[in-house]
Amino acid sequence: MSLDKSAVAHIATLARIRVSESEKEQLVHELNKILHWVEQLGEIETEGVEPMTSVAEMTLPMREDVVTDGNRRDDILGNAPAAAHGFFTVPKVVE
Repeated sequence: MSLDKSAVAHIATLARIRVSESEKEQLVHELNKILHWVEQLGEIETEGVEPMTSVAEMTLPMREDVVTDGNRRDDILGNAPAAAHGFFTVPKVVE
């Protein structure tokens, strides 16, 4: 696949990018190099290669899934502007 100046102008219009005539010629060359590189990637044999999320083998530590309130009520309420009886208090907004 190869791009010309009219294709670059169309892409710039779709992307809402203002591109001068001198920049279009440079973009034609750069985008064609990128497309050529992408075509080369398609030639690589990947049959039997497992997908990876990282190059380092990692496993996440597992913990028991237990619902808890964190046992930090007093610490959390200490950050509130106002608290009463173990709850946040807020100004009345409905009459």
